[in-house]
Amino acid sequence: MSLLTHMLACLFGMGSWVSINGLWVELPMIVPHIPEGWYLPSYLSVLIQMANVGPLFVTLMHRFRPGVLNETAVIYVIVALGTAASFLMAFFWRETVVVAGVPRSVALLALTFFLAAVDCTSSVTFLPFMMRLKPQYLTTYYIGEGVSGLLPALVALVQGVGVVHCINSTQAPNQTLDMTFELQAHYQPANFSAEVFFFFLSAMMVVCLAAFLLLNHHPAVARERSSEGEEKAKAAQKQSQCPEQKPMIDPYGAANQDPKSSFGSGAYSWTQVVYIFVILGWTNALTNVVLPSVQSYSCMPYGNNAYHLSATMAALANPLACFIAMFLPIRSLVLMGALTVVGSAVGGYIMFVAALSPCPLLVHDTAGGAIIVVAWVLFIFTLSYVKVIIGVILRDEGHSALVWCGAMVQLGSLLGAVTMFPLVSVYSFFSSGDPCNTKCP
Repeated sequence: MSLLTHMLACLFGMGSWVSINGLWVELPMIVPHIPEGWYLPSYLSVLIQMANVGPLFVTLMHRFRPGVLNETAVIYVIVALGTAASFLMAFFWRETVVVAGVPRSVALLALTFFLAAVDCTSSVTFLPFMMRLKPQYLTTYYIGEGVSGLLPALVALVQGVGVVHCINSTQAPNQTLDMTFELQAHYQPANFSAEVFFFFLSAMMVVCLAAFLLLNHHPAVARERSSEGEEKAKAAQKQSQCPEQKPMIDPYGAANQDPKSSFGSGAYSWTQVVYIFVILGWTNALTNVVLPSVQSYSCMPYGNNAYHLSATMAALANPLACFIAMFLPIRSLVLMGALTVVGSAVGGYIMFVAALSPCPLLVHDTAGGAIIVVAWVLFIFTLSYVKVIIGVILRDEGHSALVWCGAMVQLGSLLGAVTMFPLVSVYSFFSSGDPCNTKCP
């Protein structure tokens, strides 16, 4: 296999969600300077789900007008749009417009919608495009997708986003000699501005665009595709001679076994297909929306260090799981279900801790912070492995299976957002407390 192709696939996958992931980690820098304040995350959740019109359109085109949509052209358009939107965000994110007598960050919200449309649509275009390369490169693509969350988190860590210092302040309320002392939260000044961070996101999208250009036109990648094409041609010729034979996903299965369903190669029954897609939707709902929406509630009670460590280590766990899946692509449906149960159970503990915020279990104990960091790493690691294995399985099922894979990813995220938005933003089910003055028994 070509090392260059692996690198290009990784860089291509990195551009899938780097813009929105970067916007989320930059929120502590943005929120103090805009009229929406900390209502902005709720608005972002709504905008991201509205942007699902992009993948919906692509999925419907593949379903009802197969072959009409030029997949390569769509990818060029959305990556160029993401590059432009990230670049313009650096200049206009502070700008406000008076709407109905109230100042609103119209430019920020509009550009966020375009970024979300780009990233959401990547789920149903980037994955099917990887069908043109050998199966091993799909795992590399998933590593890049994991890096799209890790890299902005590391850059934000260097930037110093959201680092809080608790400083003693003295108060004399009635001009008496009785002085009261309390801790006040002071955010550390950033090492560089939000504008620089948005230029960085724009540069990452340019890298993604360049990688995609090379994946289409570099001679080394062309040789990879031509070799794959010869294999497909031989398989097609063999199938024409023996039409009852179907390519099987299970390498130990009988080659002449009748198809179990009409989905993809027919290697799985309809019950198994539904099982796979339900797990795919469930894992993406948990990892993309449900648990990230309560990460601050689950970690901040244990301190700022626990929060940043959990965010960084969890972001690192994603590409690590993808890297391991490259060498251990275990496609057992039983193992897939077992890992989903383990990851969901750990996610349940994280949700339980978030619900108890600002006074969760072991809040005054160092072990409490250590446990929540390990929980986040284990949660992301197990479910990321499950998502990669499902992607590898569906890659063998064919191009349309990867389109439906991307559609289910977005559907799971949508259902997660619909569930969590009222709990977090409407009913205020979770409470963050004061990072410096929360008193727990």
